[in-house]
Amino acid sequence: MGDEASGRPPSIRDVARLAGVSHQTVSRVLNDHPSIRPETRERVLQVMGQLQYRPNRAARALVTSRSQTIGVLASSATQYGPASSIAAIEAAARARGYWVSTANIDAADPESIAAGLSHLMAQGIEGLVVIAPQVRVFRALATHELNVPYVTLQSTDLEPENNLTVDQVAGARLATRHLIELGHRQIYHLSGPQDWIEAEARMRGFLEEMSANDIATTAPILGDWTADFGFFVGRELLRIRDFTAIFSSNDQMALGLIHAVRDAGLDVPGDISIVGFDDIPEAAHFWPPLTTVRQDFAELGRRCVDLLLGSATERDFASDPLMPEVIVRASTAPVH
Repeated sequence: MGDEASGRPPSIRDVARLAGVSHQTVSRVLNDHPSIRPETRERVLQVMGQLQYRPNRAARALVTSRSQTIGVLASSATQYGPASSIAAIEAAARARGYWVSTANIDAADPESIAAGLSHLMAQGIEGLVVIAPQVRVFRALATHELNVPYVTLQSTDLEPENNLTVDQVAGARLATRHLIELGHRQIYHLSGPQDWIEAEARMRGFLEEMSANDIATTAPILGDWTADFGFFVGRELLRIRDFTAIFSSNDQMALGLIHAVRDAGLDVPGDISIVGFDDIPEAAHFWPPLTTVRQDFAELGRRCVDLLLGSATERDFASDPLMPEVIVRASTAPVH
């Protein structure tokens, strides 16, 4: 017990000496190795308790080849969806005693993708989450051999067994169905950018729901996720005004649309109904408060970490897509 006198914290070798075992045996106890006899494990754990030994994370990683770290490869991390996913994964990982290391990449640069992967692998990550909304990132990843468990948070056909997603198609269908049930038939869709997996899925959901109700559609408008673009598109569309509702692929573009409608002296939802997607925290405080589609990012994070590390409880769940829900507020109303 000379550690207190020396002022240094107890080490793995102190535990080994007092327990009468090798430091490799202590390492195996820390790593839950199956070859350790129960009485040996109990003795080592008892000494750890007496010494108040706390394993040094870096040393433990060297000894056990476990870093207690999950890597996240992310592009477009400033957008609400990816940022919320990362925050949810960090919270779920912390609850399991893990840390998260994030590498932000430039989706347009294949070298950036390779560099991000190398950076994470050099940290000895135990699992990888890919939060990259662009198809081209997954095409680049397909050329790399990943030797750790990994999960992608986008629905792609490239690695379907490793996907964990919110069902974007279903969410878009719910949003479109809400407008149809209010009597709207002239409905525009303001989509996200090309190459974004979620934008494509939401567009597909809109078109499927319109088709299922035998309602004619116009070509979706490709946006860029910004409120500025929503405002610009809204002003252009109102020159003709051959619609009564718009389903926007995200809440920021919906905000721009609301601004454009009100700027033209019209009313939301009296003249034009607007639905967004994401339910950003500010959506409830738009004027009028925005009807939108909510995704459960906290549950997405929990499931993601459970898939990588194994479930923390006895509960078992399918890795089926999570179902989003429509949050009805004041930006939609029956058509006049």
